[in-house]
Amino acid sequence: MFIKQAFNYQHDFWRYLLGLAIIVLAVIIGQIPLAAAMFMEGGMDIVGMKETEMLKILDSNLNLFLLLLTFAVGLAALFFVVKFIHYQPIKTVTTSRKKVDWNRFFFAFGLVAIFSIVVTGIDYFSNPQDYLVNFQAGPFFIMLIIALIMIPLQTSFEEYLFRGYLMQGIGVLVKNKWFPLILTSVVFGGLHFFNPEVTKMGNVIMIYYIGTGFLLGIMTLMDEGMELALGFHAGNNLLTAVLVTADWTAFQTNSLLIDISDPTAGADILIPIFIVYPLFLYIMAKKYGWSDWKEKLFGRVEPPIVDNYIQNVKNT
Repeated sequence: MFIKQAFNYQHDFWRYLLGLAIIVLAVIIGQIPLAAAMFMEGGMDIVGMKETEMLKILDSNLNLFLLLLTFAVGLAALFFVVKFIHYQPIKTVTTSRKKVDWNRFFFAFGLVAIFSIVVTGIDYFSNPQDYLVNFQAGPFFIMLIIALIMIPLQTSFEEYLFRGYLMQGIGVLVKNKWFPLILTSVVFGGLHFFNPEVTKMGNVIMIYYIGTGFLLGIMTLMDEGMELALGFHAGNNLLTAVLVTADWTAFQTNSLLIDISDPTAGADILIPIFIVYPLFLYIMAKKYGWSDWKEKLFGRVEPPIVDNYIQNVKNT
C-alpha cells in the first residue's frame, strides 16, 4: 500500500522532523529573490503593505516567476530529504505501482482543465459585465511559458509534501490512514489562510481550501498513489492562472480575462465541495475500479512482519 511503503526505508520520527525543518528552511530561502526584488522596486514603502498591494509592485510575469520559484526550491529540498535523509526512492513517495502512471496524471489534468474551461465560458457568456478581456499577446505568452514550467513545480511541491511525504510519515507513526488524511488536509487548507482571497471573502472560504485538501487526500489513498492528485492540482492551478485573474487573488497574471465582480462566499464555495468534488471522485472511482473505501480511508497501516528498514540500515 502507498503509506505502508515507508516502512521499507529509514522512517524514524526524528528523520521526518529533520526533513521538515530542511524543507521549511529551503522555502524561506526560496522567498529571498522575491523579497529582494520587491524591496529594490518599492523600497521601505512595502513595509505595512497589504499582500494584494505588494503583488502589484513588480511586473506580473516577474512576480509570478519569483513567487513560484519559492516552491521549486522547496521541491528540490524535499527530494533531497527523501533521498538522503530517508534513503527512499522518489517513486515510492509518488505511487505504490511499479512505475509512475502518467496516464492517470493526464486524465486528472484533463478532467479539471475541461471543467474549468466550460464553467468559465458559461459564466463569461452569462455574466459578461463581470469580466474584462485582458488578452495581450506578448505578456500572455510569456506568462504561459512561465506557468507551464513553474506551476507544475509549485503544485508538485504541495502534493509531495502533504499527500506524499507527510501522509506516509504520519501514517507509519500512528499506523492508520484516517489521521494523516485529516491532519494533512486541515494543515494544507490552513496554510492558505493568509491568501488575499481569505481577506476578500472571509474565513468561510477556508471550507473550500480544506475541502480541496480532503479531495486530493482521498484520491491518493483510494488510488494508492499521487498521480491523480498531481494532475488535478496542476490542471486546476494552471487553468486558474491562464483563464481568469482578479485584483484580490494570490495569482496576479496576464490572464485572458479579469474578474471585476464583487465576490461573495456562498454557493461558489459550497457547490464545489458538496457537488463537484464528489462528482470528480465518482468519475475516478468508476474509471479505476476503486473499492473497499472503508479500508483504504480508515484502515490500519501495519508494518511488515520483517521490517525491511533494518535491512536498509545494514546496507547504508
